[in-house]
Amino acid sequence: MSILDLFDSGFKKRNEDHFAAIVRVAMDDGIITDEEKAFLDRLARNLDISETTYKEILKDYQSHPINPPTSYDRRLERLFDLARMVHVDHIQGDHEELVLRKIGIGLGFSPENVKYVVDKALTLVANGVDLDTFIEEIRNMNR
Repeated sequence: MSILDLFDSGFKKRNEDHFAAIVRVAMDDGIITDEEKAFLDRLARNLDISETTYKEILKDYQSHPINPPTSYDRRLERLFDLARMVHVDHIQGDHEELVLRKIGIGLGFSPENVKYVVDKALTLVANGVDLDTFIEEIRNMNR
């Protein structure tokens, strides 16, 4: 096995765990709504989750650990990716923002300020900022 194979499998596993954590958040009320399902479908495509893996995760999402990144910058990178996906797919409305807030809490943002963080993230992405600017702006709002 080459080092590239090790990197690819580790990257793939992180994506699967990240996806499973989002499924767990979506399932916190016991059901996945049509809107959440559409969001999960798009996310699975973007994370390169196979259909087989997707079905396995939906069936047994609790067997995947929730591993929010320990690094604040990694959390911001994941939030940036999710906010971009919401923006690119033209997802609008309170429901989608609520799902993104729930995911934000799953990523390790505090429930007290997750609404503000998500609102700021969506605004920054809508303004077309790059990842570095996004991280800097989110960091500065907490000062």
